[in-house]
Amino acid sequence: MIHLPVSKASERIFKTDPDNAPTHDLRDEIFQLEKEGEWIVQRVPEPYIEVQTKYGRMKKIPVEKTWHHKSCGQCGHIPGYSTSIFWLNREFGLDYHDPTDQTSCTAWNYYASATSNPEAQAAVAIRNFASAYETGYFPLIHCGTSFGHYKEVRHALVHQPELRRKVRDIMKRLGKPFVIPEEIVHYSEWVYAMRDRIAEKQVIDMSNIAATVHPACHYHKLIEEDAIYSEEIYGAQRSAIISGVLTKLGIDVRDYSTWFDCCGFGFRHILVSRDFSRSFSVQRKIEVMKEEANPDIVVTHDTGCVTTLDQSQFAGEAHDRKVGIPVMSDSQMAALAMGAHPYKVLQLHWHNTNNKPFLEKLGIDYEKKWAEFQAECDKIKSGEKEYMTWDDAK
Repeated sequence: MIHLPVSKASERIFKTDPDNAPTHDLRDEIFQLEKEGEWIVQRVPEPYIEVQTKYGRMKKIPVEKTWHHKSCGQCGHIPGYSTSIFWLNREFGLDYHDPTDQTSCTAWNYYASATSNPEAQAAVAIRNFASAYETGYFPLIHCGTSFGHYKEVRHALVHQPELRRKVRDIMKRLGKPFVIPEEIVHYSEWVYAMRDRIAEKQVIDMSNIAATVHPACHYHKLIEEDAIYSEEIYGAQRSAIISGVLTKLGIDVRDYSTWFDCCGFGFRHILVSRDFSRSFSVQRKIEVMKEEANPDIVVTHDTGCVTTLDQSQFAGEAHDRKVGIPVMSDSQMAALAMGAHPYKVLQLHWHNTNNKPFLEKLGIDYEKKWAEFQAECDKIKSGEKEYMTWDDAK
């Protein structure tokens, strides 16, 4: 077992007593509403892995038969984030579904602009859940914001009969069933649940790598009782998912004092005050990590966090700030450890901060890997092939 210590500079005390949990487990009410004919509950398919949440309840994480609710930000800004998740599923030979009829969760409206309304937000969530249910696959949420938003939607639907009525009417007009999943599962929870199997297939030695972790606010601060914790990770005083994976890969996870702070994205201020976002990301996160922990890599698990922490550093560099730490998602780190191609799969060329020294430290010849990637691009450009296949990504 690996017990990560909590430094005095970064110590925050959280209650972990189930009897004093801030809210109760919603599953009893979710199943009771199903009995009353309010909705259909989609069960987590077997096989699943049970993991412990903040206040002790066991959460079911499906191993396969997953319906991948993609992230608009990942697909648009950091596509290697999503392809790494799919690559992991394929390497394990798991049955999963990449839907073509998914819509955005529209949480941008909810968190950033407040231009929507509760029934519209809830109907979008239920419409996506219904689409997953109709395929027979269970939703796995790629985006931390979608994950947090859907948990809040679920909470509202359980407690507001009038909201359920309005959403039911919308689903009826769409010709869709009114479905709520038994669990709302984030992809990084799946990566955490699969960490032993990931380590078994590890081919890249990462024992000389030091990392800092940024836990996404929308993962562990919204409906906090649903996040995963472990006594082995900071004594269950912080979410376990990223640190648990990294330590399993042999990485030195280092502490820093502003771990609880937002990455700087914050939704509304990334839109209306981008300079504030970039300054916060650089000065409250990256510089503190560099000064206190000096990591080789920053690892996080949400679209906005990877984007902001990575792509804000150019502004800090222009002002001679102490920046220059590459940023990746936990799925990218897991895939890289298992031998995924840094450009064909992880697509690290989409990242802003220089990650070549990190690849060199891992013993990866990035020039050779880039040439291999370019060769595939040249074939597409010449018309020799339409796109890169999965076999080409080996």
